[in-house]
Amino acid sequence: MILLDVLAALAGAALVVWSLADLFQSVVVPRSVGGRFRPSVLMVRLGWRLWRDGAMRIADQERREDTLAIFAPTFMMTLLAYWVFSQIVGYGLIFWALRAGLQPEPHLGGAIYFAGTSLMTIGYGDIVPLHWYTRLLALVAAGGGLATIAIVATFLFQTFAAFQKREAFVVTISERTGAPPSGLEFVIRHVKLGLMSDLGPILREAQQWIAEVMETHLAYPVLTYFRSSHDDESWVGTLGALLDASTLLITTLDADHRGQAEITLRLGSHLVRDFTGFFRLPAGDAAGVEFDEFATAYRTLGELGAPLHPLEDAWPAFAQKRAGYATQLDTMARWWRIPPARWIGDRSRIRAHVNVGAPR
Repeated sequence: MILLDVLAALAGAALVVWSLADLFQSVVVPRSVGGRFRPSVLMVRLGWRLWRDGAMRIADQERREDTLAIFAPTFMMTLLAYWVFSQIVGYGLIFWALRAGLQPEPHLGGAIYFAGTSLMTIGYGDIVPLHWYTRLLALVAAGGGLATIAIVATFLFQTFAAFQKREAFVVTISERTGAPPSGLEFVIRHVKLGLMSDLGPILREAQQWIAEVMETHLAYPVLTYFRSSHDDESWVGTLGALLDASTLLITTLDADHRGQAEITLRLGSHLVRDFTGFFRLPAGDAAGVEFDEFATAYRTLGELGAPLHPLEDAWPAFAQKRAGYATQLDTMARWWRIPPARWIGDRSRIRAHVNVGAPR
């Protein structure tokens, strides 16, 4: 019996430490840390695969997108429940091992119940700690419970604030990139409207947005699973549009703002590499765009009067630049099942009415 009590106490302590360590690394540490076997990491990756695969079987597009959008909030609530429940069970095992120090002496279920009332600081008084060690453990459980709730509440506010800031830029830039966002459409609209002079400030704002997404989404990876509240928009699609637009400005158009485009491309490619590495997504070095697609886009820009480099020079430069991020970006788009966009992700389901006036 003594051996069973010792094993129960050790198992309970391990469960509490494992839960608190996962909470600390997931929320408090201001950067993503290793540990692929952490509970939160296992839950989100396995949970997303199952949720995503189930959602993709839904034929109706609106219902499918709504189902995918529910995952991130549901996961956050599940994670909070796990952190609290695992601590309750862990402390319950310890209290059961020390049940001689409680009055009345509880069975395992009663010990877990007492741990729950201590952790949630309810304290009905039907079970009372008699000795200093059970009293101290009850105080530790109460302190841990209060800290968990306070930390997670702060985490929720920070997460939603970062999501809203990310989406504000996505919505704003969508008037320039179209929906789904397209780098080619971004360039076409600025050429059509005579807004080429706006590109410098826009690209600087885009650089700030990319840096913020990289910092917040690697620190709190659950943010990557939050979907836009607007149809045909996504943060991955917006990133892809900015990278494609920057690549076109560098390699194809004979226009100003090449320096800002180069910085945007480097920063965005950095984000793509970091995210594909963190989520262990496959890499590659393909351009992801066929010559015929590029030639059609080239002719469209020429018909609008855009100053262009010769096609025989523009295509190899474009293909080389885009190969640095295209495959990784495409795997990101498929992992998060973003709305299909031109040159990004699964383009077979692009709506017929989207981005009228530009080649598909």
